[in-house]
Amino acid sequence: TGAGGLTGGSRESDSTVSTAGESSSSLSAPTVAPTGSHHHPHAILTNPVQKNNPVMKYIRNVPWELGDIVPDFVLGRTTCALFLSVRYHSLHPDYVHTRLKELGKQYELRVLLVLVDVSECQKALSELAKIALLADLTLVLAWSYEEAGRYLETYKAYENKPPDLLMERVDSDFSSRVGETLSTSASILGI
Repeated sequence: TGAGGLTGGSRESDSTVSTAGESSSSLSAPTVAPTGSHHHPHAILTNPVQKNNPVMKYIRNVPWELGDIVPDFVLGRTTCALFLSVRYHSLHPDYVHTRLKELGKQYELRVLLVLVDVSECQKALSELAKIALLADLTLVLAWSYEEAGRYLETYKAYENKPPDLLMERVDSDFSSRVGETLSTSASILGI
């Protein structure tokens, strides 16, 4: 389970280790798509290292397939995700740099999906935010495996949708916009 596992360890050995008591029999049986083969276009293509990651049991609304890929997940033709837990990052701070070197600039949208699995996480999240900014990654934080699975499903489900479908709806009249600005400012300032 690589960076997603609670037990940590190297990517090579994690593909054979169940994490946090999960057995591979509790996961839906994916198909395996070797390099160069065609996979189901509506499926999340998943690096075999992630097959025992607990997040996999929460990917229920879109199919997923194992494939010989560099990122942890391919969510569309131009979108990929790397999965990392804060705990794993704290134990192996160079891991994310190694993965980014392997990934290169292969995808237009590169998501760093981080599982916040420790209570003291400010330092690690600050480091990961800096890395994401410098490496042109979209940083997404999840507080549970279920939430992480939902983010992956959502990215896949919206891969061919227009951007305006995802954008916030803003009221066009002046008084509504001023009210929204003041209430947002007040919540930021703690008023």
